[in-house]
Amino acid sequence: MYNESRRGVKSPLITDDGSQTLYSSEFEEAYHGSRDGALRETMQKHVLSAFGWKSEAQKLTILDICFGLGYNTLATVAYVKNRGLSAKIEIIAPEMDLELVRSLADFPYPPEFEALKPIIQALSKEQFYEDEQFRIEIPIGDARAILPKLEQRFDIVYQDAFSPKRNPLLWTREYFGEIRSLMRDDAILTTYSIAASVRMGLHENGFHIFMRSGEGLRDWMAASPQMPEGAEPLDMELKIRRNPDAKSLRDSDFIT
Repeated sequence: MYNESRRGVKSPLITDDGSQTLYSSEFEEAYHGSRDGALRETMQKHVLSAFGWKSEAQKLTILDICFGLGYNTLATVAYVKNRGLSAKIEIIAPEMDLELVRSLADFPYPPEFEALKPIIQALSKEQFYEDEQFRIEIPIGDARAILPKLEQRFDIVYQDAFSPKRNPLLWTREYFGEIRSLMRDDAILTTYSIAASVRMGLHENGFHIFMRSGEGLRDWMAASPQMPEGAEPLDMELKIRRNPDAKSLRDSDFIT
């Protein structure tokens, strides 16, 4: 499924909001959508979507799948600091590419992350950072192997792996079952993918699904085991009746 011989082969890509991402030769896909912009995609589809429901919390535990270039984690820290939020934040961000993480000390992040250089340096060197408000850990390895070992229960999940087409094992029904077991009942999952197979995998694990949109952005989704106040869920039973051939991805489709 993975091609370690190609893992280190990456090329820089400037996205439409001016922020830089990388193109992965292993997955034949960029870490962020070029049109949406690396920083804009991160803020709108993950951080603002999640904190729209969780901004009043005094303590949040976040699962960032996967760390990659660190945009989700760093944008979360920047958002909390800039808004003057007092919440204690713990972020667990599995990542299999240790060399990528080690290289991020020199990555050309956008100016919005300039004040986070000490955090970036620590994560690059130690894969860990902690101060009075933030605790960030990057477990190195396959997320599917790491998840069963986690003891935390999460309030937010950033589901931001390479796409279902390129990295299907992080989008299967069984995978979402593991994610659900790690989430609190009122937790929020955010994802850029609106694929029918992703909706089915979430639905089959008891998630309510919410379509999200923003001007100039491709649509995205949020999901939660519980119905957040004021939310309008996708009518999945209607979707299934209209598209009876839609199905979730299954581990058995890819693991023999």
